[in-house]
Amino acid sequence: MSEPTVVVKKKSKVPHTYVILFTVIIIMAILTYIIPAGEYDRMQDPATGRTVVDPDSFHGVDQNPTTPFDLVQAVPKGMNAAAGIIFFIFIIGGAFQIIAATGAIEAGISRVAVKLAGKDILMIPIFTIVFSIFGGTIGMAEEAIVFVPIGIALARALGYDALVGTAMVTLGAACGFTSGFLNPFTVGVAQGISELPLFSGIAFRLVILVAMLILVNIYLLRYAKKVKNNPEISIIRELELEESDHKIDLSNLPDLNSRHIVTLLLFAAGLVAIVYGVFKLDWYITEIATVFLAIGIIGGFVGNLGPSRIAQEFVIGARGIVFGALVVGIARGILVVMTDGFIIDSIIHGLATGINALPTSIAVLGMYVVQVVINFFIPSGSGQAAATMPIMAPLADVLSINRQVAVTAFQFGDGITNSIIPTSAALMGVLSVAKIPYEKWFKFVYPVMLIWLSMGAVFLLIAHFIDYGPF
Repeated sequence: MSEPTVVVKKKSKVPHTYVILFTVIIIMAILTYIIPAGEYDRMQDPATGRTVVDPDSFHGVDQNPTTPFDLVQAVPKGMNAAAGIIFFIFIIGGAFQIIAATGAIEAGISRVAVKLAGKDILMIPIFTIVFSIFGGTIGMAEEAIVFVPIGIALARALGYDALVGTAMVTLGAACGFTSGFLNPFTVGVAQGISELPLFSGIAFRLVILVAMLILVNIYLLRYAKKVKNNPEISIIRELELEESDHKIDLSNLPDLNSRHIVTLLLFAAGLVAIVYGVFKLDWYITEIATVFLAIGIIGGFVGNLGPSRIAQEFVIGARGIVFGALVVGIARGILVVMTDGFIIDSIIHGLATGINALPTSIAVLGMYVVQVVINFFIPSGSGQAAATMPIMAPLADVLSINRQVAVTAFQFGDGITNSIIPTSAALMGVLSVAKIPYEKWFKFVYPVMLIWLSMGAVFLLIAHFIDYGPF
């Protein structure tokens, strides 16, 4: 009697992150042959010193399609364009590894975890609220990278996974960034270009912030509870098994000695210096990386590691995030192809022109959709404001839509999808530090994005019907 044939179904496999990104680069390269090349004239606003787009200046230019050599060259060009972010990630990874090697972080976080035992449900809303304030005031994006390892370590100590630890930092910051209640880099720039009073309409944006925080906390708390009850269902189960040796064992707490305390105080002082520098001194990634490197080196000596051990740990930390750091450069290659092919402005012009034919209430949502699409190509908040608001503000006038509503469409379109688009250097930097594959993060975060995008549409219609202004 013959044995029954066993049919083994092949499990569908998601393509490697690099494959996904390079596929997008190829698609953009093909579009440089299809989309007519064009550009807007740029000029400097004498009042602000910013470069803005002349909305009436769009004109065709000679087609510059991407050649096969240009296609491959987009990757090293992207690496070069994103060099600041890439090396920032390496320095953060190396410096944090030095601090971690002293044992101070493990000893400190284990104490916090014990304090939260039985009430660890408070950790997620506390983190999201705190980081939403940073996102809404200093426009925290790349700066969140330095806090992600702490969030992950604390989340794992309480029985959650790295997705929870990463999300309560980054999605918290995204709530503030998207609501933009006092964000000078997005709402501030957009209102300045639209000639609106700076940070006018803040009350409505605070309502948006609260709504986003409620939604994201409900989602994170549900996921966290499921993972804690059954770790097998974690979306990043493989990563959690690989990193199990680094999980803090709360049943066997390490000693918290004087060296640990001094190292943690040094670490905290460095973070305070970074926040002050970003707020008051216009610091960006170079200055932040400098402070973090100093924290790592000094903390290493305080932690009694010695020069050679400090260097070894730095290399270990930087080596551990090579995959993610390179993702940032490859993703930037998408923008390189579009910029060199002169199709970014053509896409903006085409989308904006299409809105003109829509009824007013639908046109509001049309503006929103346009900003969401453009954000994939121009993930920089201030860059997108400079490129689109000179067009959207007068377009709003023509359509009898308040300029404040047009700014709201921009802030939603710019902010929400930053947490999922692969062209966002901040997102790719966060995922590299967290060691979370992009496709896993996508699976985790896309329900939040759908909820937020729907919420944004509702708030936009409300803003339009209540005559959100002042004008």
